[in-house]
Amino acid sequence: MPTVSASPSLTNGELIRRLFALTWRYRGGCLKVLLIQLVLLSMGIVGLSFTGLGIDYIRHKISGIPLTPNPLHLALPDEWPWQHVLGMLAGLILVLALARALLNYTYFVSVNKLVQQRLVVDLRGQVYDKLQRLSFRFFDANTTGSIITRVTSDVQSVRMFVDQVLIQSVIMLVSLSAYIVYMASLSPALTLACLATTPVLWGLAAWFSKKIQPAYAKNRTLVEKMVQTLAESVQGIAVTKGFGREAEDRARFDAANQACFEQQRGIFWRVSLFSPAVGFLTRVNMMVLLGYGGWLVAHDQLPLGAGLVVFAGLLEQFSGQVNNIATIVNSVQQSLIGARRVFEILDAPVEVQNIAQPVRRARLQGAVRFDHVTFTYHPLAIATDGAATPEPVLHDICLDVKPGQCVAILGATGAGKSVLMSLIPRFYDPTSGSVLIDGIDARRLHLDDLRRNIGLVFQESFLFSNTIGANIAFGHPGATPEQIEKAARIAAAHDFIMALPKGYDTVLGESGSSLSGGQRQRLAIARAVLLEPAILLLDDPTAAIDSETEHEIFEALDRAIAGRTTFIVAHRLSTLRRADFIVVMDDGRIVQQGTHAELMRVPGPYLRVARLQLVDSRDLEQLKLKEGAA
Repeated sequence: MPTVSASPSLTNGELIRRLFALTWRYRGGCLKVLLIQLVLLSMGIVGLSFTGLGIDYIRHKISGIPLTPNPLHLALPDEWPWQHVLGMLAGLILVLALARALLNYTYFVSVNKLVQQRLVVDLRGQVYDKLQRLSFRFFDANTTGSIITRVTSDVQSVRMFVDQVLIQSVIMLVSLSAYIVYMASLSPALTLACLATTPVLWGLAAWFSKKIQPAYAKNRTLVEKMVQTLAESVQGIAVTKGFGREAEDRARFDAANQACFEQQRGIFWRVSLFSPAVGFLTRVNMMVLLGYGGWLVAHDQLPLGAGLVVFAGLLEQFSGQVNNIATIVNSVQQSLIGARRVFEILDAPVEVQNIAQPVRRARLQGAVRFDHVTFTYHPLAIATDGAATPEPVLHDICLDVKPGQCVAILGATGAGKSVLMSLIPRFYDPTSGSVLIDGIDARRLHLDDLRRNIGLVFQESFLFSNTIGANIAFGHPGATPEQIEKAARIAAAHDFIMALPKGYDTVLGESGSSLSGGQRQRLAIARAVLLEPAILLLDDPTAAIDSETEHEIFEALDRAIAGRTTFIVAHRLSTLRRADFIVVMDDGRIVQQGTHAELMRVPGPYLRVARLQLVDSRDLEQLKLKEGAA
């Protein structure tokens, strides 16, 4: 999924250059792996030469055929008994085999340390760090499934470029060059004849690479959709069970899973055809070797052991390296698709960040002023081909709040209430105008200073799978137990916490699922006030809470907002009356402003909402009176 304000998609050439630059950071580990492979290659060729030399020596002893010079210029001692000579060759071959086994083990350990313990860990850390710095716009534009897939499987795909593409390609090129030089030293004509199909292999690989890349790109999209379906199913399991939609939910996931399977099967089918085609062409080379090479041996133009047998072994290893083309091509396409998606995150612009020399303020007073603020969700989206320009969410907002004042914000869904509050901690920056904190443009303040002076309580507060104490101290990990308890007491949470089996050390379930809604909100309030913020933002904290719990929450809120500049989104008169003044919003504009008493005397949306709630309250009182009389 494309990101908001993302840079243009990278070409394959640009991606490969970026991947080479990434690999260059680990050049020491890559060089070590390549040196090990070079030694393994040399030992393999020497081992083949010993085998060929042994066969020629046996022919020499049996038939009297003279030994011919070999490319390695190895000479056997004539004065030794033949059993000792063959024993020496066998021993050398065994030592080489053991040494190669040890080096192969070292090679695989080194590769895994390089890519799994260093590259993958570092790259995931970079991607996660970038995600932490990206603004809310990025998360508005990308699904949870997409982000999870990029951090997990796409990073693994980038890893494939190092160990399964770059390292394997260099090994293949070095090996093929060594094999060709050695085979040419044995017989140039036989070498040309046996390698005649190689250009066809390279052309086939280029064609296959071009054809398979779109399939891998589509596969990643389908996997994202499946992961997103799974994430939504887990998060919405209560709704699914509540409406008895388990069967339909299973069918939805099965459809996404089946789509991945069908598309992946198409990729496997193409790869399964390509690999045997490459293997067939390499077998053609072996047929040429047996025919033409056998003729050369029969006419004494090529030794049997040090010539044909060694040539056959080299050609077999040459064919094995050529067969790796299919694996490398397959890995190239997977790594390019994954790399493109990873670099989309790493290249995404950080829209909200500190200026070059930010203003530092350890403690703010809490004065907040909106100066002709207009905000659009996608300000960089340019209308083209008749497409409509995105409408502003906020229009020319002007609002001045003094330190310590409590402001209630009322408005219908979509009126811009939450967005207005999101501009204060700079979750977003205004499209035009400015938000001033203590007379300083918020964009000039250091982000850490700004946000550490702001406490947040959302409508549905998120709690982590950790202890209650750690959740309260989330914004201030160094808080002492006394400070944590003080914050809990302010939030009226201390009593219910101490009633739990382990008190503040009680580990919460995912999202605090083991607590009631009111308890979760009180912990959120404690978390917000622990920092002793100058500004407190409360986004409708009692919306999903019953009246009795609301009363408990308000007791906590009254203590929490004392002496703090407070913005509270609310719809209930019981909340609105607590504010020093009220702002009424409609369609991104402030349409009314004043105290509860002032707004009750003026016709408008506030009065309409108040009358509706008052009617409901009177009906409720009458019902209670009737029940009491009965």
